[in-house]
Amino acid sequence: MRANLIDKYKDDVISFSKSKSEPDWYQKVRLDSLAKADELSLPKYEKINYRSWRLDRPGKIDADVEIGADNKPQALNYIYQAGDKTISTNLEKDLSDKGVILTDIFSAMNDYPELMQKYFMTKVTKTTDNKLTALNAAFLNSGVFLYVPKGVRITKSIQAMFIQDNSVERDFVHHVLIVAEEDSDVTYLENLVSKGTGHKNKANIVVEVIAADNSRVHFSALDELSKDTTTYLNRRGCTGNNARLDWAIGFMNDGDVIGDFGTDLLGEGSHTEAKVVAITTGDQVQGIDTKVTNYGKHTIGHILQHGVILQKSTLTFNGVGHIVKGARGSDAQQESRVLMLSRKARGDANPILLIDENDVTAGHAASVGRVNEDQMYYLMSRGIDEKTAQRLVIRGFLSSVISEIPEKDVRTSLTQMIERKLVNGQQ
Repeated sequence: MRANLIDKYKDDVISFSKSKSEPDWYQKVRLDSLAKADELSLPKYEKINYRSWRLDRPGKIDADVEIGADNKPQALNYIYQAGDKTISTNLEKDLSDKGVILTDIFSAMNDYPELMQKYFMTKVTKTTDNKLTALNAAFLNSGVFLYVPKGVRITKSIQAMFIQDNSVERDFVHHVLIVAEEDSDVTYLENLVSKGTGHKNKANIVVEVIAADNSRVHFSALDELSKDTTTYLNRRGCTGNNARLDWAIGFMNDGDVIGDFGTDLLGEGSHTEAKVVAITTGDQVQGIDTKVTNYGKHTIGHILQHGVILQKSTLTFNGVGHIVKGARGSDAQQESRVLMLSRKARGDANPILLIDENDVTAGHAASVGRVNEDQMYYLMSRGIDEKTAQRLVIRGFLSSVISEIPEKDVRTSLTQMIERKLVNGQQ
């Protein structure tokens, strides 16, 4: 019989907590979460089977190494982390004078305990949601806190780069907390990157976004975790009255990944747009579960997901739109489309609509298909080789999502990542 997690890892968790000079309240959160993890189950997703990945088996959270880092974000406002170390941070004085906070998660626990205890895993994602969220709280070894006070509108994007290292044996247990208070506006862009080889590690990443009344949050992410990293990636948000939270996610990972994305539209008149682009290659498996729940009246939730599958890989899109009883006048729309370039590839696009109210609008579109032969013939008849023609067709297929992303820098970076992923997948 396997030992309880609390018995097996209690000393390691306490030791790491002390090494980061964490306050007593968070050490208690760690130990409580560790105890709860034994009682909780893994999250379940339609047509996504990942239990053999052993994401619920914790590895090392500490390693006595320094991770080399370069290529920091090219932005005025940014935070750059490698493993549990913050390499550099910059925030314009005008923003800090207005009360904007951009700091690592450990500093936030000590410097802003009231904000952290109010928002950390209390509003969006809970430690009791499932075994993996409990393990995130228990084994947390890196993260960021971004706070935008009431009425502050940030015109330049805030960027974050996070490096996960596979040259050492160490789980990457990461947490991002973003709070946008009333009438605020912020654009946040993060890049997840792996470096190093030699070890196979797990990543457990939780992102919480809180958009208060009349706020607007643009969240963009470009994910490039390596084939040696098996990942649980949970990104969730909630909205107040007339708030808007938009997501733009590029899934360019090379390893097996579960993506759990969701927005709770709590306030009346709130709005979310979730746009996801994914490419799978080799024999990797990516399962992406995107859910929008309309709680408030006259809320709008739209999901747009396009993916491409090469070689022997597998990609599953679940789109879940749920309009609860009382959310009158709400709208839930979703589109999930998968393009397969190999007869050995496997793809699913599963639309799920749960409608508990009458006075609403809802719809879905889903498809799984192969490259259009007429388009390929047309391109190749004009002297374009087959691989280049395939990439042109794929770009056209993904462009309907990419063009909907408002930030030009995100569109450019995502296009470059897509090209790299496609070239590698055609080899």
